[in-house]
Amino acid sequence: MAKVIVVGAGIAGIAAAIRLRASGHEVSVYEANTYAGGKLSDFNEAGFRFDAGPSLFTMPQFVEELFSLFNEPVEPSFQYEQLDIGCHYFYEDGTQFNAPTNREQFAELLEQQLGEDKNAVNAFFKKAAFLYKITAPVFLENSLHQLSTYFNKKGLRGILNLWRINLFSTMHQLNTKRFRKEKTIQLFNRFATYNGSNPYQAPATLNIIPHLEFGLGVYFPKGGMVSITNSLLDLAKRHGVQFYFNHKVEQILTQENKAQGVIIAGESIAADQVVCNMDVFPAYKYLLPQIDMPKKVKQVNSSSSALVFYWGIKKEFQQLGLHNILFSENYKQEFDAIFKENTIDSDPTVYINITSKLNPSDAPVGYENWFLMINVPANDGQDWQALVATARTNIINKLNRMLKADMVDLIAYEKVLDPILIEQKTSSYRGALYGSSSNDRMAAFFRHANFSSRVEGLFFCGGSVHPGGGIPLCLLSAKITVALINKKR
Repeated sequence: MAKVIVVGAGIAGIAAAIRLRASGHEVSVYEANTYAGGKLSDFNEAGFRFDAGPSLFTMPQFVEELFSLFNEPVEPSFQYEQLDIGCHYFYEDGTQFNAPTNREQFAELLEQQLGEDKNAVNAFFKKAAFLYKITAPVFLENSLHQLSTYFNKKGLRGILNLWRINLFSTMHQLNTKRFRKEKTIQLFNRFATYNGSNPYQAPATLNIIPHLEFGLGVYFPKGGMVSITNSLLDLAKRHGVQFYFNHKVEQILTQENKAQGVIIAGESIAADQVVCNMDVFPAYKYLLPQIDMPKKVKQVNSSSSALVFYWGIKKEFQQLGLHNILFSENYKQEFDAIFKENTIDSDPTVYINITSKLNPSDAPVGYENWFLMINVPANDGQDWQALVATARTNIINKLNRMLKADMVDLIAYEKVLDPILIEQKTSSYRGALYGSSSNDRMAAFFRHANFSSRVEGLFFCGGSVHPGGGIPLCLLSAKITVALINKKR
């Protein structure tokens, strides 16, 4: 039995700890915060409950798989329901489109309401499903930094089909060829934001993302997104994983290029292996000052960040659902502002998540809990106080216009999260939500590996390493990392 220390109790750190424990290791997790989950946490104030970060739940099988490691049923520890409507879309001209999660129904309704050819939509979904089938085993479920990934049946199939995954077109270019209606193109371009990228730069390979919703389903965890964290934390504890909160790791110890443990409050704690769930840039900068930071970590092109308003709203909006998008009128201008000008466009696309729609106890009777988010650039020294104030005004004007409401009078509670606070709370470099962006056709190959090539016994998991950010990919990063540890053992 090896002794393994996990640095950070984000969702990937917890999942790695569970897998390590199921493999027979002695596991201790050290977390600087007083709570688990990192971005996947929540808070309660003024009678409202808010999920602090991620709000979309797909691919629940990766959560269920962790319970199966101990032959436990996922229920009643963790429960969720499948959604019939994935998102409510609003356009500036007054068009509203409530998108079914069923592919055929979605295509039919898109033709009826937006005038898009349903055959083109169905062909898109068919291609997305095919791309996912051939790329997932190689690019998502295994390390890209191990030759064994490529020299097997699935790996070779993925390599032989590389020419079919649209690496040399952007999402927007391909979507413009496939669809004839601007509203449809904008709707499908939106999926680039699922990993903090720009559809006008990111490769069309990312068009596999809609398959996660329309092919595999969209779900809502009962109790909110934080129930993912809470159920996995309880699972880990039940099976002997030791958690130490409010214990900030000051350094990862190495000797003769081998991980030896960590330092906490000046005390050395020994381990056979160390798994770092911290964003790789601050991990190298603060925890591994004795190791030269890899060049690709230094030169990372950050994903977008977020500006979040947690609002307690003293009204129930019947036209809104769990997930809502109020599109900007000029999408390219919005992404140019984020990725080229390092600022916020005057007409940002607004995302609103309202969990009280399905979990009424999240807000007082007659009220709603709004998690309102816009995409913004990562922190680069901007005047965020001024940017937040201007963005708030623009958002309220947009809501007044599109929802026909006087929003200022409806905000009963408010809390704000900007890129600076995201970085402070989660150690995400520059407050980027997904580590590096996927705005380069080879970005998948440039993510940091799940292991250190310089320090034996040092491994990495989480959104800043392979295969990327978002709950399913973070859970997969933990799976890849522990498989590598067990293979070396």
